[in-house]
Amino acid sequence: MAASTSSPAASPRPRVLLGVSGGIAAYKSADLVRRLSEHGCEVRCAATRGARAFIPPLTLEVLSGHAVYGEEYLTATGSGEEAHIVAAQWADLLCVAPATAHVVARLALGLADDFLTTTALAHRGPKVVAPAMHDAMWRQPSVQQHVETLARRGVHFVGPVEGPLASGERGMGRMADPERIAAEVAALLIGRELEGKRVLITAGPTHEPIDPVRYLGNRSSGKMGFALAAEAALRGAEVTLVAGPVALSTPPGVTRVDVGTALEMRHAVYAAAPASDLVVMTAAVADFRCRTVAGGKIKRRQGLPALELVENPDILAGLPQVAPRAVVVGFAAETEASAAEARAKLERKGAEFLVWNDVSRSDVGFGAEDNEVTVYRRCGAPIAISKRPKRELAASLIELFLEALKERERSVAEPVG
Repeated sequence: MAASTSSPAASPRPRVLLGVSGGIAAYKSADLVRRLSEHGCEVRCAATRGARAFIPPLTLEVLSGHAVYGEEYLTATGSGEEAHIVAAQWADLLCVAPATAHVVARLALGLADDFLTTTALAHRGPKVVAPAMHDAMWRQPSVQQHVETLARRGVHFVGPVEGPLASGERGMGRMADPERIAAEVAALLIGRELEGKRVLITAGPTHEPIDPVRYLGNRSSGKMGFALAAEAALRGAEVTLVAGPVALSTPPGVTRVDVGTALEMRHAVYAAAPASDLVVMTAAVADFRCRTVAGGKIKRRQGLPALELVENPDILAGLPQVAPRAVVVGFAAETEASAAEARAKLERKGAEFLVWNDVSRSDVGFGAEDNEVTVYRRCGAPIAISKRPKRELAASLIELFLEALKERERSVAEPVG
């Protein structure tokens, strides 16, 4: 069966207007723009006059891909549009980070004397505020009163946190980490449909030792699995990530279990799978391992070694018995497209989905930042998902898996007879 020609379009990117106010923490806003972009957001920035003393607008413009709003009243198009109204209507969410004590007060009082505060007053969507100030300022009753006022109005606060301050002291008032802010923003925009669900994901290669120095392995980077883990966590899932040997940071909110070999991965997966609602086997598990591993390094002078290989267990094929209530997803890294082989593999593994990707291409697959896949399903035609960043692809795949979870819940809930 040929793959469906209708490739799901990437979901419209959530639009975030990042307001940067004048504190030393403004330098972190550059990293925040990058983090928000990694979470799939389109970002535009509005920098106050004070913020521009700490971070050049050009930095924010290059990272966001958009000109930075300053104190302009009209748009540059000559249409007579009011820039702050255009910006307020464009943004799905307004994030102010860092938010100084002065900006927090102006937001609470509804003052509108510059671009950022006039835009905030006109913006009707969700707002996220990340305060940053000295500990003594943060603890002032007036500041706390303004924070409470904004919280009652539905403003979502991230931080501040305790840590080293610009004064050299340590205390409460440090701006929250940009990744945490980005994750909170993404969670508000994307929703938490996986709240209460347990998701198990594997990622990366396995390394099967030959001797203490050498191993059998593959080129899997783990990026696809880590992107899926990050996306599932953003949507509220309790995520366990079983990772082979990779050089990637653990996504926020994810519990990571590091393994080296296929046998170690099977042990970790089968321990977590029975309690899981969704199991996604992204890892490129080695098919074979050495029957015996040399106790010392094999020397060249010893001649060409004879390696006797044995099959590793098929972790994916065993999952329907280990986790019968879970939606199981397999990944197939191949160098040739074969719908018949993909269908046969889907049936043989007993999975709900098989995600087929061509790793013979350098622009997608192992190690690349992008991927392009065909998703084979037990029910329905295959779905071709066009080339896109792995983070965006992860969002599209989680949407598919989420529908399968909902369908399974509906079938369980329906009365028999």
